[in-house]
Amino acid sequence: MSDKKLKVNIQKKLKEFDLDVDFELKKGCLGILGPSGCGKSMTLKSIAGIVNPDSGVVSLTTDNETTYFDSEKKINLKPQKRNVGYLFQNYALFPNMTVEENVAIGLSKNEDKSTLSEIIKRFHLEGLEKRYPRQLSGGQQQRVALARIMAYGPDVILLDEPFSAMDTFLKEQLRLELINSLKDFDGFSILVTHNRDEAFQFCDELIILDQGKVIAKGNTHEVFENPKKVQVARLTGCKNISKIEIIDERHVKSLEWGLELETSKEVSSNITHIGIRAHDFSPAQKDELNAFDTENSTKIEMPFEWEITLANGLWWKRDKQIHEHEFRIPDYLKVDPKNIILLEE
Repeated sequence: MSDKKLKVNIQKKLKEFDLDVDFELKKGCLGILGPSGCGKSMTLKSIAGIVNPDSGVVSLTTDNETTYFDSEKKINLKPQKRNVGYLFQNYALFPNMTVEENVAIGLSKNEDKSTLSEIIKRFHLEGLEKRYPRQLSGGQQQRVALARIMAYGPDVILLDEPFSAMDTFLKEQLRLELINSLKDFDGFSILVTHNRDEAFQFCDELIILDQGKVIAKGNTHEVFENPKKVQVARLTGCKNISKIEIIDERHVKSLEWGLELETSKEVSSNITHIGIRAHDFSPAQKDELNAFDTENSTKIEMPFEWEITLANGLWWKRDKQIHEHEFRIPDYLKVDPKNIILLEE
């Protein structure tokens, strides 16, 4: 068997910016993370064939290569001819069909009733077969839509912000369900989201889009741990970012917080900022490395963490128990040199 891969290299002129996306997925789930309106959904629609790029190539290699789109060779397969399942934000179920009928649409003519009942069971839809979409919860609708996609055995599943319209409790439940549903899926999946937790939870690989351009790509954990660029750090949830002056190869001065800090990595001349994640501070003694005082700090109690804003503008998040309501801010905090993220503009 040849190496499986999904190759996407597309360009399209849009009103706000030019979309230019290039990646290759060899296994598992890819996340596309970025702010609203950065070209994430447009990328999915181009893979599915709902939108035509101006130029580029979209191809899938399994046992043989299938070209979905190639501007030079004038190939552009219709959406029905691409073996791609698209989970829309609103699930796009047929309102006048029951659960059973909605799922059965995905099955080919020669598949029997037992296949349908297997899929109904796999997606925990037993007892709901005769209901219509309006009689289902958001979570149940999502399961029906996924079951319908899985029924026709796609090579690629595209998930377009599948949790954006849900409340927090339902979101948590559905994330777990979706992870389980995709666990046995042997093809490729791509999740578009502006939620960093979803990207981290689901995706083996990650690309970060900003204004139609890929500004970071790689293993999800690595992109979070070493974002390299200011905008990538922001999009992966880094709360403390400051411009710096370089003192020497292991010391910098933060211009926003007025602190001199030692780093564990060498600071090269292209580094313009540093980032510190809000959970990466710990109590300290006055004379410890990278320690600073916490005078005039303010704290806000959340159910499971304290949010402390320091007078210099730094933000510290400290985990807490639900029944713990007292907390004295230590006189000094410190940051480990290895937790200082070096960033380029």
